[in-house]
Amino acid sequence: MSNDFELDATSLSPELARAGTAMFFHATHCGDQQAFLDAAVACVQYALHCEACVVRAERGHYRVLAATSPTLAPPDDLLADVLDQQTAAEQGDWSVALISEKKTVLDLLCLQGSTLAAAKMTVTLLASATHTARKRLARVHRIARLEAILEIAASWNQTLEMDELLVQMAETSTQLLQAERASIFLWDRGTRTLVGRPALGVDGDELRIPQDTGIVGHVVQTGETRRVDTEEDQREIDRRVDQQLSFQTRNLLCVPLRGRNEKILGAFEMINKIHGNFTAEDESALVELAAHAAVALENTQQREHLLQSRNQMADHAAAGIELIGSCPALESLKSKVRRVANTDLAVLVLGENGTGKEVVSQMIHYHSERRNELLVAVNCAALTETLLESELFGHEKGAFTDAHETRAGKFELAAGGTIFLDEIGDMSLGGQAKLLRVLEEKVVVRVGGTQTIATDARVIAATNQDLAELVRNKQFREDLYFRLNVVTLELPPLRERGDDIVTLAEHFLAPFAAKARRVPPTFSAAAKKRLRGHTWPGNVRELRNMMERLAYLAPSDRVDEEDLDFIISPSGEQPQALSLELPLNDATRRFQAEYIKRQIARAGGNMTETAKHLGLHRSNLYRKMRQLDMETDEESA
Repeated sequence: MSNDFELDATSLSPELARAGTAMFFHATHCGDQQAFLDAAVACVQYALHCEACVVRAERGHYRVLAATSPTLAPPDDLLADVLDQQTAAEQGDWSVALISEKKTVLDLLCLQGSTLAAAKMTVTLLASATHTARKRLARVHRIARLEAILEIAASWNQTLEMDELLVQMAETSTQLLQAERASIFLWDRGTRTLVGRPALGVDGDELRIPQDTGIVGHVVQTGETRRVDTEEDQREIDRRVDQQLSFQTRNLLCVPLRGRNEKILGAFEMINKIHGNFTAEDESALVELAAHAAVALENTQQREHLLQSRNQMADHAAAGIELIGSCPALESLKSKVRRVANTDLAVLVLGENGTGKEVVSQMIHYHSERRNELLVAVNCAALTETLLESELFGHEKGAFTDAHETRAGKFELAAGGTIFLDEIGDMSLGGQAKLLRVLEEKVVVRVGGTQTIATDARVIAATNQDLAELVRNKQFREDLYFRLNVVTLELPPLRERGDDIVTLAEHFLAPFAAKARRVPPTFSAAAKKRLRGHTWPGNVRELRNMMERLAYLAPSDRVDEEDLDFIISPSGEQPQALSLELPLNDATRRFQAEYIKRQIARAGGNMTETAKHLGLHRSNLYRKMRQLDMETDEESA
């Protein structure tokens, strides 16, 4: 739906212009649509000094999606007038304008205590920002779903028993698509029936129906996907099946299962979306799942099709993994990752805690030809020596007291893919010997077993320790060190990344500010300098946590250097640690500036009193401040 007027950018007030900028910022950073709407109405309230809410009108019902106050309730008759006339209107202190139109679903912006003209200008900004947010979130959600389908497909292809496979398919698909039930119907052409499993409440957990029964029969006969909503097409649902299952079908989604040469094997059906109706996105995901299900069910050479599909999904997953920053050290690291990714060389990733070693391992995996296989991560520090062998290499049923079933180890699961051994420096010497054997011979033997199992998993190891020093101290095997240290990638600590610190801070701050329902604060030049000067012992992880605190604790929308003291050092002691990387002159200047600032604060801004405490004349104090590039106000008391 087009708006009934054109927005002249020059007619926007400065406050509304800032609100529009903030809304678009949230549209590109919020984690979900609700977070965006909450942030958007907060921006409107801040700009127009009024109460605001977004209302959804759907089939005669009104529902508040987001509001600046939980008690806001625009008049129903005003909402109805706007919907009927398809134009903005006002009543009393309420102004209402349409945001969007989507079939029978419409959203309205409702302002209490503002003008109709302001509502019209605001709704155009909000409509555009909403469109941007929806497109970005749809992309993000699709990447997440593709990653989930990738894992599901890998799990299905490791299951050899048909009954177990069908149960897995039903369970994982209901979780992914948020449905109450799922059934896979296989076409038995000999008996002209459809066999549905799992079928809860039926003897043998198997349901047999004529091949032309209901919507499932239609899908199998025609090869068409069918989606039935709660309010529509209910007559097509075969209630006899509901009665047999003692179940009530409200809505459903059904797609064909196609085998080789497009031969229809049966149908994949989802029943009763937990919230609302099944969507086009659900349909697309189920079509993708059905393709993988057909491959797993046939267990034939269609695996090539599966690999092609999974590889495409892995490409989408890889697009969401990145190292943020552009300092020389990081650019050099990115270049090395690109060069080494598509090899089978072992990689050793070094760096302090919190620098992003796991992100580097993901980049290597998803930019390699192994990206359509699993990336399996193992935290070596969390495994005792008694658990290590079973976890890495697997065990046979009955191998020890709690071995109730045969279990594949991490190296088996990662076959064809990548295994990430984090905190390798904490592995025991006994565990190191067993790991070395696997790396050299490329085979594993499960605990309690005798059969050797080949594994070609690529190994990426990571540690925050100095392995060479551990080797010298006989705490790490020298032969394992050289086996792992084929290619070394070292992540720079955050304190050495210069302007990347500010870039990362702004990147992390945006989504946290959205959760706090506020406009993301901006950093003053002094605050940015303060961030760059902090030593960051916890690196990127510390910065992320700090930005979360700042989103809730910053007193205004502009962060100054003083505002960071409490965030960086809540105790108030030594609020600014000096980086040991600074030259002596720079460190001295920074200390002097910080010391003078604290003396000024102690004197309540009285410069005469401050000079007295410092043992300086007032004029000399101002001269010293100018030498240190500090802001001065020589007219203050």
